[in-house]
Amino acid sequence: MKKNLLMIFLFMAAINLVAQTESYNMGTSYNPASIYQYSGTLSGTEQLKIRTYIWGQVRKPGLYIVPDNTDLLTLISSAGGPTENAKLSKIRIIRATEESEEIIWVNLNDYLETGDTDLIPILKPGDTVVVSGSTYYAFTKVVDWLSQIAIILSVYVSVNNLN
Repeated sequence: MKKNLLMIFLFMAAINLVAQTESYNMGTSYNPASIYQYSGTLSGTEQLKIRTYIWGQVRKPGLYIVPDNTDLLTLISSAGGPTENAKLSKIRIIRATEESEEIIWVNLNDYLETGDTDLIPILKPGDTVVVSGSTYYAFTKVVDWLSQIAIILSVYVSVNNLN
């Protein structure tokens, strides 16, 4: 009976680990709903807004509806800025169109060193910005995952030794 309960517990823990891992690996595809939106007036001028997405190592990832002339730096700042685990040298902008998918690589460290605003791209409707984690962040995630597996194996061995 104890073995059956343990096996059920281990199975549920493994499913939970796989579900958490899969939630980070979801892909993107072209979304025709990501179009310009009219937002009325701002200081007497008409303004269009676009849908953009920001994922990864920012304080508030998610969907942002921003003015159509918003640049990458403004979007990252709107999302609360990068976390301490952000790898600013490898930011991806995934620009999906009906015909293809384009990936634009941006190195924000270059901008921070030079102040050259030409290094900061303007966003387009439906862009997905991915701020990756540093190597240290990836290492800590692997260590965390391995420790969870070790705990599950430890419980399994302990229950088997009871019999």
